[in-house]
Amino acid sequence: MAVHDFGLVGLAVMGQNLALNIANHGFSIGVFNRTASVTEAFIDGLAGAGEERASAEAQDRLQGYASLAGLVSALKRPRRVMLMVKAGAAVDAVIDKLVGLLEPGDIIIDGGNSHFADTNRRASALAQAGFLFVGAGVSGGEEGALKGPSIMPGGDARAWPHLRDILQSIAAKVGPQADIPCCDWVGEAGAGHYVKMVHNGIEYGDMQLICEAYYLLRQLLGMDNAQLYEVFRDWNAAELDSYLVEITRDIFTVIDPDTGNALVDMILDTAQQKGTGKWMSQHALDLGVPTTLITEAVYARCLSGQKEARTRAAAVLTGPELHFEGDPGQFVEDLKGALYASKLVSYAQGFVQLDAAAAEFGWQLDNGAIAMLWRGGCIIRSAFLEDIKRAFDSNPELENLLLDGFFRAAIERAQDGWRRVVATAINNGIPVPGLCAALTYYDGYRQARLPANLLQAQRDYFGAHTYERIDRERGETFHTDWLRLRQLR
Repeated sequence: MAVHDFGLVGLAVMGQNLALNIANHGFSIGVFNRTASVTEAFIDGLAGAGEERASAEAQDRLQGYASLAGLVSALKRPRRVMLMVKAGAAVDAVIDKLVGLLEPGDIIIDGGNSHFADTNRRASALAQAGFLFVGAGVSGGEEGALKGPSIMPGGDARAWPHLRDILQSIAAKVGPQADIPCCDWVGEAGAGHYVKMVHNGIEYGDMQLICEAYYLLRQLLGMDNAQLYEVFRDWNAAELDSYLVEITRDIFTVIDPDTGNALVDMILDTAQQKGTGKWMSQHALDLGVPTTLITEAVYARCLSGQKEARTRAAAVLTGPELHFEGDPGQFVEDLKGALYASKLVSYAQGFVQLDAAAAEFGWQLDNGAIAMLWRGGCIIRSAFLEDIKRAFDSNPELENLLLDGFFRAAIERAQDGWRRVVATAINNGIPVPGLCAALTYYDGYRQARLPANLLQAQRDYFGAHTYERIDRERGETFHTDWLRLRQLR
């Protein structure tokens, strides 16, 4: 008998919390996990989950199944099945099993961190078989999954009317009345997962920039964790208001129960990654767009992973002695502006890449609407996403956020301090790849003429790759016999 509004496959923590979220919002849901004991433990644990996780009514709306076939048979038509399994081969394996159990017109939603190219492929194959496939990016971590994530669905648009109520009900809400869901249809095929990938890339950039700000305050100004807390508290109360700055503030207050030291100081300095930032950088290269800050953030994590090599190098390589001259209060203010300006560059680069991907795949993306998807529930949520939405609403054809009047003025206010911060870091031998990449991108973008004319001359000299001329029509190419024409001096 068909009893459930929704089915969910995969009961790791994210899957469990999404299932609870769906049940808490009045929808009947059936769940399945490949390991039956995981399903049993989840269902058995509902009674002790507590009101904050699952009300008694929600528990009644949630049922576990020992087989995938049993779950499918209990779903209302069109059947809606969401996969919360590990990206890659596991997704394909579950889809293969579902295809033998579902009927044309049924809906499969991949809510994991799948690569957009895989989603493009699956959407095409499943459409030919008569199924509606949706790739939905989900951001917010474990707490967001339970209390309201940001959801970025894309794929077969015919599925959206059947998913809208459920997904928008469980998503985070923003706005004066807290009634605007951070979930809306993004676009075709892999667009949803692409937007989630860009979200994660911007997350990489934001985290790297915050870490560089922390490092400068710690190394140059010698701030302790109590002082760092105060700085990030003040920043979060102003234009840097964001989830990542907020949690950074809180991290400085946590004491390690084993040693009595600040816990952050006891953590090994080797950062890990799940690959989505790398995917964004790789595709930026494919598209030919300069997503430089996010790529530097990826490389910074790679360098952090070379802990043993860095330790050996630290014993023999030299650099300048740390020596700060100036007003510490002014430096903190300069650093706040540098962080803000660099974050703007990170978002600007992200939206430029979204535009390039939309052109590549024929997607119709609404940048202003995407900004609002990230306004709540997700890791990069921040106050100035409202300003980004306003910028794109004011000019839907805006080719770069840095050209918007609001952001142009913000960069102008921060620019002098931004340059002082970067110069101070370089003069003291403190690595700030994110802040440098952001400033270098800004300076490169504002140049009407770059030295690529010499680069093209070099390419034509050694490889006859040709070049264009400033006094001829664009697209017309020329080649010179440089050896014959050179004049030795």
